[in-house]
Amino acid sequence: MRPELDRLLLIEQQLLNGPAALPADEWNLRLLLDGDLEADAATQQRLYQGLRLAGRQQLRRELVAIHTKLYGSQPRRGGGWPQQLTAWLRTLWAPQRPAAT
Repeated sequence: MRPELDRLLLIEQQLLNGPAALPADEWNLRLLLDGDLEADAATQQRLYQGLRLAGRQQLRRELVAIHTKLYGSQPRRGGGWPQQLTAWLRTLWAPQRPAAT
């Protein structure tokens, strides 16, 4: 395998705690010896975060499309049944105020 791919595989295994991940002390030693390794690992970590965010956004768009297809409208934001149920339960457990005489 090319050295660049070996390096990328090493970073990937370390970030994802893969089966070939190095022990912490060995990884730290490599970080000390290779000045660019830490920057490359940080870049790879940001790439993974961006991919996760893009995947969540895509899933959210797909769920909205499914909801629209099933119910004919887009779901309301922040006013769904869990919030309504929570508000109702709060009214039940709210301390009762004595009536004014």
